[in-house]
Amino acid sequence: MSDLESISSAYRTLLGVIEQVEPRIAQATRQELTDQRASLKLIASENYASLPVLATMGTWLSDKYAEGTVGHRFYAGCQNVDTVEAVAAEHARELFGAEYAYVQPHSGIDANLTAYWAILAHKVETPALAEFGAKGVAELSEADWETLRHRFGEQRLLGMSLDAGGHLTHGFRPNVSGKMFHQRSYGTDPNTELLDYDALAAQAREFRPLVIVAGYSAYPRRVNFAKMREIADEVGAVLMVDMAHFAGLVAGKVFTGDEDPVPFADVVTTTTHKSLRGPRGGMILATGEYAPSVDRGCPLVLGGPLSHVMAAKAVALAEARTAEFRTYAQNVADNAKALAEGLLRRDARLVTGGTDNHIVLLDVRNFGLTGRQAESALLESGIVTNRNSVPNDPNGAWYTTGIRLGTPALTSRGFTTSDMDEVAGMIVDVLRSTKPTTTSTGAPSKAKYTLPEQAREASLTAADTLLAAHPLYPGLDLS
Repeated sequence: MSDLESISSAYRTLLGVIEQVEPRIAQATRQELTDQRASLKLIASENYASLPVLATMGTWLSDKYAEGTVGHRFYAGCQNVDTVEAVAAEHARELFGAEYAYVQPHSGIDANLTAYWAILAHKVETPALAEFGAKGVAELSEADWETLRHRFGEQRLLGMSLDAGGHLTHGFRPNVSGKMFHQRSYGTDPNTELLDYDALAAQAREFRPLVIVAGYSAYPRRVNFAKMREIADEVGAVLMVDMAHFAGLVAGKVFTGDEDPVPFADVVTTTTHKSLRGPRGGMILATGEYAPSVDRGCPLVLGGPLSHVMAAKAVALAEARTAEFRTYAQNVADNAKALAEGLLRRDARLVTGGTDNHIVLLDVRNFGLTGRQAESALLESGIVTNRNSVPNDPNGAWYTTGIRLGTPALTSRGFTTSDMDEVAGMIVDVLRSTKPTTTSTGAPSKAKYTLPEQAREASLTAADTLLAAHPLYPGLDLS
C-alpha cells in the first residue's frame, strides 16, 4: 500500500469513528474537503495546511493541561508538552532569527493581546513596582493598584487605520485594543495610497505613543521596518509588528533587509495559518528584554495552551525551514504580481496600483458595485474572496468598496503565474456581468444584484478546469 493509500485509509477510518458518535459532524467534515476542492480560494488569510500538520492536531496531546512555561508548569506530568513547546519555539527562533519565541497564543488576536499586556507590564508595571519598594505583587495595597490602573489607562497606541489596511486589533475602537489605550490611527497618502513615513513621524511626534504598531491585513505593499524603527526611537515608543499576513514571506526570505521586521521590532506577533501554512494559532517573537513579560502570557491573558496545536506549529515551522518552502513563498509573491497585472490589463482599479506582497486590493467602484455585491457574485461563480474596505471607503466596513484577494492558498495548490492571469480574467468577466439592483424604495441596493446565468456558468466551468489541473491533497480519497 502506498503512503497516500495509507493516509486515505486512515482518514476514512477516522471519519467512520466520528460518524458512529455524531454523523452530522463526519458529513460536514467530508463536505468541507469537497467544497474546498471545488472553489478558487483567494481569501488572503486562508491557506491549506499539509497533511502532517493536520494529522498532528488530532492526537491525545489535546487532553493535557499545561499552564505555565517549559519546566515551570502548574500541572504535573507535562514533560511531553515541554518537549513539544520547546521544539516549536526552537524552530521559530531559528526560522526568523529571533531571540525569543512564545508559541502558546491560540490566535492572532490572543497574540496581540498578550503582546500589548506584556509591553504594559514591562514599560509601566515594572517601573511602578520599583517605586513601591520591596513589595511583591500580592502585597500591593488597593491604593497601589489604583496607581497602576491609572498609569495603564494613560498609555497611548498608534496603529494603522482599518480602511488603510490595518487590523481591528491595531486600535480599532470596538476592539479591546481600542479600549485599552488612548488610540490614534495613521493612514496612507491620499494620492498614492502608500504609507507616508514623514507624515507618520510627524503624527508620532505630536501624539507620543507608548506603542507604535506596524503591519497590516489589507495593505498590498511592503513596509520599511528600518524607518518604522527610526520613528519609534525618536519618540521613545515600543515598536510592535503584526506580521500575521506576511509571516510566510519573511520565513521564505522574500522579505529581507529593511523589509524583515524581526531585526527592528521589540515585539513581533503573527498567526501561523496564513502564508506560514500551519495550524490555526498565534505566536510572539521578541527581544530578550521583553521575554520575561511575554512569558507571563499565562496567567496574564491566556489559560492552558493547546498542546496539540503547539505540536502542529512545530511541524509547520519545520516545514517552513526547507528550501521547498522558500520556493513556495517566492511563488506566492510572483502569483500576486501576476494577478495584479492581469487585473490592471483588464482596466480594473487596484489600491496603490498593484502589489509587491501576497495581497491584491481591488476597488470595485469601476464596476458599479459594492464590495458585498462583488463578493457574493464571485462566490456563486466559484471564486471565494472577501469584501474589504479601501482608503476613505464611502460604503463603510460592512458593505465596503473593495475585494481583498490573496495568493497563498492557490499557490499551495500549484497555481502558476499564467493561471493567475486567467483567474484575473474570470474575476473581471464576472464583475462586468454583475449589475446592482434597487431596493423597494427605488434606491440603489448595496447588497442585491443580478448575474446572468451564462456568465456564472462560464466562470464555474473555467474554475473547474483550473482546479482539476491543480488538485487539493492529490491522492487523498475519502470515498
